This record gives sequence, structure tokens and C-alpha cells, in this order.
Amino acid sequence: MSDQSSFTVLVVGSGGREHALVNACVNSPLVQRTLAAPGNPGMAAICECEPVAADNIDGLVRLAESESVDFVIVGPEVPLCLGLVDRLNDMGILAYGPKADGARFEGSKTYTKKLLLKYQIPTANAANFTESEAAIQYLDTASFPIVVKADGLAAGKGVVIAEDFETAKKAVVDMIDGGAFGESGKSVLIEECLTGEETSIHAIVSG
Repeated sequence: MSDQSSFTVLVVGSGGREHALVNACVNSPLVQRTLAAPGNPGMAAICECEPVAADNIDGLVRLAESESVDFVIVGPEVPLCLGLVDRLNDMGILAYGPKADGARFEGSKTYTKKLLLKYQIPTANAANFTESEAAIQYLDTASFPIVVKADGLAAGKGVVIAEDFETAKKAVVDMIDGGAFGESGKSVLIEECLTGEETSIHAIVSG
């Protein structure tokens, strides 16, 4: 690792969140050099951007190694679920973000739901389906509104709040049979609709 006052940092991603992280790194007295992959035109004005996609795990690992990166900050969920942090740690490169096992909470809504139920953590009632016919039968006796969710990552687009049966049915068919969200939607979670305030709590831990 470089001297503490001369870190080389790589930020993975291309969105507004990653732009804010890049800006913080550029303005940190601890960071000598900031790279982004793939970055965006706004980031390119303040740091070095490398044309490596956020889901190209092999490419990102090679980039970190070739540029002698000391610390990698992973913004998007996809590279986390694909095990980028695991690969970097195996090479002795520090990275901010959960390993693949931890990222499963984001990568599969059904996995998270099962864990919540196992440990009796309060959560909305739900059922998981991989066949549209069974899901539609479930909807026949459901109360509305109801929420239909693609199980996997869908860039924040894989949730439909259905006010009636037909809307819910269409969402199920579009996801499971129509491939609206690719493999992420081949399994769906149909969930009780809860209303109220939503709070995000972030815990930062080491190890």
C-alpha cells in the first residue's frame, strides 16, 4: 500500500452517487490520485476515467492491479453481487462494500425475505413464484393494492404497486413470461402493500 497521504483510489460506477464519491476523493488530502470506471463525462472533468464496465469483474481487477490502486470504492449493486470485493480482497486490495454473500440481501428479495422470517424480523407477508400460473392463482385471493417485485436486481425499476388484479397479473406475466427484467424477473415476490414512512439505516463495519 502507498504512503497514507498518497492513496490511489478507484471508484466503480457511473452515476450521481459515484460522482459524489469521486468528488470527495479528489478533495481529500489523503488521496493523491482518483480513478473512476467507467465514470461519466462529469467525472472525467475532475478525475481519470477508464472504459471498464461496472460488471466487468475481471477487467476491474486488472485495472486495480495495473494502476497500483490502494483502495476501491464500489458504488453499484451489480459488481458487489458478482463478487468484486471478494476478488480484490484475495489480491490484497482494500475495498469498500460487502462481499458477495453480504450483497445477496440486495441481489435477491426472496433470500432477504426468508432471512427476515427465519429470525422473526417484522416484514410484510409475501410469497415467491417462478411460474406465472401459480402466481396468478395466488392473486385471485389477494387483497389490493399489492406489490409485485422482480426477485433480482433491476436498477430500481423492478417493483409494481398494483391497485387491482389486472395490473398485478400483467406485472407477473411481463416479468416471468415476458422477460421484462431478464433473469432478475424470472422469480417474483408478491408482497403485502404497507404504507408509511421509509427509513434507510446504514451501518459501516470493518471485517
